[in-house]
Amino acid sequence: MNKLVIASNNPGKLREFQHMLSPLGIEVVTQGQLGISEAEEPHVTFIENALAKARHASRQSSLPALADDSGICVMALGGAPGVYSARFAGEPKSDTRNNEKLLHDLQDITDRRAHYYCVLVLVRHADDPQPVICEGEWHGRIASEPRGEGGFGYDPLFWLPEFGKMSAELSSDEKHTVSHRGKAMKMLLQRLQTA
Repeated sequence: MNKLVIASNNPGKLREFQHMLSPLGIEVVTQGQLGISEAEEPHVTFIENALAKARHASRQSSLPALADDSGICVMALGGAPGVYSARFAGEPKSDTRNNEKLLHDLQDITDRRAHYYCVLVLVRHADDPQPVICEGEWHGRIASEPRGEGGFGYDPLFWLPEFGKMSAELSSDEKHTVSHRGKAMKMLLQRLQTA
């Protein structure tokens, strides 16, 4: 496999995928570059949404496709925002409004445990009966106010006790090593190298 389509238009995710896949000599194109619209994400689980996105991008492009579905799950909110992380505060998508809503929903709650979750689905073709599925989790806590300039999404609120800083304060290399997406990508790269 020397070329695949990424089933996402999220610039932060695209940068991470390109950074991690380029050493394998895999050319990455985005579905937007190919004029492919975003797939519907009607499911309540990350894995079903990722599979739907990968199959859609592969069907439209006739290329292998890689999709990710990821989000943040807050224990005190029953796992919310979960699959709705990108649209937690409604449309249009806004990291700032999502972070404000999360802080509002947690304002009187002391249990701030949370984790990012990522599932990656790679299909070799649209009807691949055996998609490659890899997942990763990244545990931390939701802080009471944002800090840091890096990352995207909820990174300015995601406190990492082992680092003593927010996810948004990590370097790209640090984040790729320890993040939910980094862990899932590491698993995927191992699978691709042994396939």
